Amino acid sequence: MNTIANRQQAEAWNDWEGVLWAEQPERYNGMMGAFNAPLFAAAGIAAADRVLDVGCGTGQTTRLAARQARDGHVVGIDLSAPMLERARRDAATEGLDNVTFEQGDAQVHPFPDGGFDVLISRGGVMFFADHIAAFTHLRHALVPDGRLALLGPQPAGPDSAYARATAALTPFLREASPASRGMGSLLDPGRIRHVLAAGGFTDIEVVPCEAPMTLGADAADAANFLFSMGPTRYNLRDVAPATVARVRAEVRDALVEFETADGVRVPGGVWIVTAARESRKGASGRGSHLPLSA
Repeated sequence: MNTIANRQQAEAWNDWEGVLWAEQPERYNGMMGAFNAPLFAAAGIAAADRVLDVGCGTGQTTRLAARQARDGHVVGIDLSAPMLERARRDAATEGLDNVTFEQGDAQVHPFPDGGFDVLISRGGVMFFADHIAAFTHLRHALVPDGRLALLGPQPAGPDSAYARATAALTPFLREASPASRGMGSLLDPGRIRHVLAAGGFTDIEVVPCEAPMTLGADAADAANFLFSMGPTRYNLRDVAPATVARVRAEVRDALVEFETADGVRVPGGVWIVTAARESRKGASGRGSHLPLSA
């Protein structure tokens, strides 16, 4: 890897949590997959575009972008070697020859100036050590009429469906696991707009989007997934097995409410964020973006 600004996250995503994601990408993609369509509608990737996927993880969004930019090229960047190994393997299996993956810290990685038309990220931008420095750096990686489309979590209130389903677990989640530190950094739309504006972006829009998160085939399977996730495992590491079993059973019972023929689907909400390197006013062609419908 080149220079790393966020060493804590680099260590975390190359440790057990990065391996966990790499071993079961279908689980995490199931949680976020319903949000791919609105994210890509906002990005408006054209056939010849050069696309940068920041915090690409195991590469699902990178591969989706490669299919849209069929005459262009897509670069996925991430800190995690285990996740990138899985991303490269899956891209090769799917026969995609217009995608590459780079291990690095996007906050400081030496991208070519003006090397990309579109920047996308499905949550990866939450983890920067310095958000303003990172977006200032990333802005220079875009062409003058380039644009970005990001996805980030909305804050989940105590009455949300997910909060209801995991209420028995919530008292045990007292601290962030190493890899989850930073997940709450861009929850507020005002904060998002401030960071992007300070990084030099214009035409910033933050739009709410709701979609179901698929957590498992049935309530028991979904509970097992939730208890396998890094933050849960980290916070329950010293809890008595009998207590863990009791809480797991309570979460399983709560998830029955969300069982459907297509699996356990819990309503979730994200922000879809779009912005431009330079104002779209008066721009033509490349600068326009697709309207978002959620």
